Amino acid sequence: MKRFLGLCLVWPALVQAGGFALPVERYELQNGLVVLTIEDHSAPVASYYTFYKVGSRNERPGITGISHYFEHMMFNGATIYGPKEFDRLLESHGGYSNAFTSNDMTAYYEDFASANLELVLKLEADRMHGLLFDPEVMESERGVVAEERRVGTDNDPYGAVDELLFATAFVAHPYQWPVIGWMADIERYMRQECLDYFATYYAPNNATVILAGEFDTKAALAMIERYLGDLKPGPEPLPVVRSEPPQQGERRALLRIPAEVPLVAAAYHVPGAESDDAIVLEVIGAIMNSGESSRLQRELVFKREIALDVYIDYYYRLDPNLIYFLLDVNPDSSTAVAEKYLYTELDRLAAVPVAADELAKAKNKLLAAYYRDLKTNNGRAQQVGMYDLWYGDYRRLFDVPDRLERVTPEDVRRVAAAYFTEDTRTVVTLEPVHAE
Repeated sequence: MKRFLGLCLVWPALVQAGGFALPVERYELQNGLVVLTIEDHSAPVASYYTFYKVGSRNERPGITGISHYFEHMMFNGATIYGPKEFDRLLESHGGYSNAFTSNDMTAYYEDFASANLELVLKLEADRMHGLLFDPEVMESERGVVAEERRVGTDNDPYGAVDELLFATAFVAHPYQWPVIGWMADIERYMRQECLDYFATYYAPNNATVILAGEFDTKAALAMIERYLGDLKPGPEPLPVVRSEPPQQGERRALLRIPAEVPLVAAAYHVPGAESDDAIVLEVIGAIMNSGESSRLQRELVFKREIALDVYIDYYYRLDPNLIYFLLDVNPDSSTAVAEKYLYTELDRLAAVPVAADELAKAKNKLLAAYYRDLKTNNGRAQQVGMYDLWYGDYRRLFDVPDRLERVTPEDVRRVAAAYFTEDTRTVVTLEPVHAE
């Protein structure tokens, strides 16, 4: 096939991850679409991911949440296949599809019998080429997203605390608004804004395809070229302004809404995925709150009975981010007492090197989760795609076991001391309001 000659093999590799090999190959079409393949003939099934380099960080005031809104619209009809046809056709052939939107990316995926790859490519090419923005469908999905926001944020204590925490901790960076968007923006998206956003961010030069499972790589690439190679690249997206000023003092916010128990969340600014400290922060999360024997569960939940439960939120992101600790406070205690003992544990982590056995346990938990994610076609495709987006190089995924192994007690102490400081802390307290 003549056009196939324009598809360039960039990185052929049989990548080792602690003895676990994945035959990942990276290609790039002339229109800028990146294709990563992971051929595996152990079962006649495959997973297909399309990662678009767009999330809430690419938005602006007035259109917050539009990336998540597109997650809904992408299943509502294109030039060839009409509304709801995507799922109907895929499911009638035994397949499954879904999607997720985050601050940094949007991903769409299908799990299917490998014999149906051509159908998947037809469906994906159709919506990348000519997504419909029918006014009636747009209004319908606007209502669906608005209801999702009401249920998951406006009427959910945890969602409300999370939203207020980020809005307080960030004053300039787009991480300050929620992925689902502000309600006023959801209610006002204009059709032309959607068309412009789609043309920029849902173009082949802003996307990465990952195909994992049973297929012949040469034949699959020829098919991808046939259906996606003629799609035209879009304009270069505007760079994200990464101008968050340093926080120079503790910030606090109070939330009074209906809730069963008081909540308190304390967040700290930390670097993005590119930092060597990111993997240490993952280890800290496991030390502090992975399993009943972890420090916060043991001290705050079981020993002192200050908290009913403890959560830690930390994800890799492209830009400097937050790690935060959320406590369900025992009504017999208080949020002030819960804060005191949380900070006591964080201070101890920053002052006293963690014991070797405790560090080893945290690393083992993270390694187990890492290998579980790589067991399936879907998990492999998702992890390879996310690391490729975070680092511009999927091969960073396979460094994780070695990077975990190199984390020392001194690394844990140093990172805790560097980031868990009062001046960079943001605290949100929820005081329950009970109906009379």
